[in-house]
Amino acid sequence: MRFLIALLILFFSIPSFAATVKESPFQVWKVGDRRWTVEEEVRYGKWIEKNITEDFFIRYKIPIDCADVPYAARWIYARIARLPAAASTKDGKLIGHWSTEWGKLPTHSEWHKDLRFRKALLYILTETTTRTLPFDTYPVRIDPDSIMPGTAFFITESHSGIIGHVILDGSSVHPLQTWEATSPVKLQKMSGRDFLTTRPESAIYSGLVKFRWPIFENGQWKYLPVSAHPFYSLEQYSKSFSEGYADFVEAVAKRIDSTEYDPWDKMEKVLDNTVQYVRERVPVVLAGFQRCHKGGCPEGSVLWEIHSTPGRDGRIILLMDHLHHLIESNDLHQNAVKEMMKEISIPIQKGKSVTFYHVYQNYLWLSPHPEDSIEGRWGLKKCEMILSQIRSAQNSIAFIEKTYRRKDPKYADFSIRQQLEINQRLIEEWNKSQCKVPPSPPPKKKIGRHGDGEMRKK
Repeated sequence: MRFLIALLILFFSIPSFAATVKESPFQVWKVGDRRWTVEEEVRYGKWIEKNITEDFFIRYKIPIDCADVPYAARWIYARIARLPAAASTKDGKLIGHWSTEWGKLPTHSEWHKDLRFRKALLYILTETTTRTLPFDTYPVRIDPDSIMPGTAFFITESHSGIIGHVILDGSSVHPLQTWEATSPVKLQKMSGRDFLTTRPESAIYSGLVKFRWPIFENGQWKYLPVSAHPFYSLEQYSKSFSEGYADFVEAVAKRIDSTEYDPWDKMEKVLDNTVQYVRERVPVVLAGFQRCHKGGCPEGSVLWEIHSTPGRDGRIILLMDHLHHLIESNDLHQNAVKEMMKEISIPIQKGKSVTFYHVYQNYLWLSPHPEDSIEGRWGLKKCEMILSQIRSAQNSIAFIEKTYRRKDPKYADFSIRQQLEINQRLIEEWNKSQCKVPPSPPPKKKIGRHGDGEMRKK
């Protein structure tokens, strides 16, 4: 009801921006009298939730980095819905659907086959960064009516992404689920994550934001003033916003979903969600094995990006950690939970299954590499994984020693100490897991000087 009332108020209070526009046949796409409204923002959110998946940009062959995700999603939807779209370039220009630089290229009814649009989109993605987002977005109020899929977030000159789903049943770590990519620009899967960001900065209005609405006024396209947008608010920058909460992220979570869940019910919801996510990994792993088990998918290649699972496995780790926390912090009956998990079967290939409890016990040893065996992908070859990581740590020590010992000995000492700590933890896990063949000890490396000038061994 509150949202309906808000819609009615907005309907009568927001002026019409559909001024008559003479559109060029050479512009990227035509919008006619179509304009952004609250209703269109809701439709955009539903489109994001339905269509954006981890491999969305791989399927459509669009290289991205983190800042590209908000811009690309917004422009693609605007093109599909024939709505205005704009972006501020690094040199301060405002370009948009009306731009005619690509007018010689052919168009198509489907956006992904529209060469003119694709060329313009790729140009936009090269000319925008997290530094341009403050010019193209506005800060929003933090409540369930405002924060919907498609809402963007960014950390000052650092990172950005979009809200992909809003979960209001307590089954996730955080009610806001994001889609994010990494640098550098490449064809890559996005990672689905729980909302996590630093406290926003009011100087440039980082944090949770929405894209501004392009309007046609006085013969030109420009942005609607920031404060005239329906979801505009500066509340996230106030000192009182996070009072009573651990941090900004928790404050956002409680404003989106304020329900206090029964600990056991919460655990069951998170468990069900995690089981579903683990089961969704099965066909991904099988497809990767079929394509890559004979080789040809080295890390960093396009095939590796398609068939590897580092982002998905990272999400599983986060969910499993959250399950551990819920069980231990609420003193839930661990044997009862264990029996529940043992009853859940995960069929990893024809004729072979593992229990969810196995995954729960070994989630840190899931392999993301598509060239590994099915057993290795599911933590059934834990000792091999540990041994492989021990060797990687030892190789890293040798590389650091060779590369940095003379030119930067302090960095070499620091890096080697880190690798030795990793190596020690791996050996402890090896012994704990009762692996049969003992790993070779790390090579003795020079990591510092005594007062007598001799190198100290470790």
